Amino acid sequence: MSEPIGDFEAEVLGALKASEAGEKLEIVQRLLEVEFISGDRHTADRDLPLPGYPDRLRLVDPREVPRRSLGTIEGRACFLHAIAHIEFNAINLALDAVYRFGGLPDGYYRDWLEVARDEACHHAMLEDRLEELGYRYGDFPAHNGLWDVACRTAHDLVSRMAMVPCVMEARGLDVTPGMIRRFRDMGDDRSAGLLETILEEEERHVAIGVAWYRWACGERGLDPVPTFFSLLETYLPHRLSGPLNIDRRRAAGFDDAWLRHLESAARPVQDRTNTAVPVKIRSQ
Repeated sequence: MSEPIGDFEAEVLGALKASEAGEKLEIVQRLLEVEFISGDRHTADRDLPLPGYPDRLRLVDPREVPRRSLGTIEGRACFLHAIAHIEFNAINLALDAVYRFGGLPDGYYRDWLEVARDEACHHAMLEDRLEELGYRYGDFPAHNGLWDVACRTAHDLVSRMAMVPCVMEARGLDVTPGMIRRFRDMGDDRSAGLLETILEEEERHVAIGVAWYRWACGERGLDPVPTFFSLLETYLPHRLSGPLNIDRRRAAGFDDAWLRHLESAARPVQDRTNTAVPVKIRSQ
């Protein structure tokens, strides 16, 4: 390894504030290749401003995000753009998980830096696909509901790990297979293949979140399952929807007791994979 990076917070904050995914990825890769100093940090400033986004991206109210049929090239591009925005936000969420919470094991920081790297690669894959369709990231409006939840859970590691990876990211395990089928049915195997790659790696990301959620609960003597549902009621009431991908969730670390409670609490929703608003994260 190279010489240690002493100003670890400054490096991570620089990645968080970078406006382009490639710049974020470059910083993250540098951090993963060196020995960094993280364990003695204090918890970061909780009033962090918005992370960096490309200047060309227009953030709007969720009601203003377009819905278009997947039966057209523009509709597929709009759909993929929404997923690309989720992945861009996921980069920022992983970086914020590193920046915001201090005094944790080094494995925590390495895990979330690796997640940030993967999400940046996912975003790049989707950007390439958008360009193949004649579009680019920023051509459609997007909204920032996912980052809003990150801000609401900024004060507490247990809440952050519960609400972001265990609720929002985990929703991707449920709905992405339906998206893949929809693209395949339309003959768009290229887009379907990208989503398949993303789904496989997202399962690992959820597993990382579940593991650190359980760890954080254990540090406080909390029972993970009832604590999860209490936090869900506090932060995201009525956001848990079915059907659930039980096999994927089990592989990501949800045990049988947790899954039984999830199935009981989940509300059935109409399949919306024919729109350009993916439901990987209902409040994204």
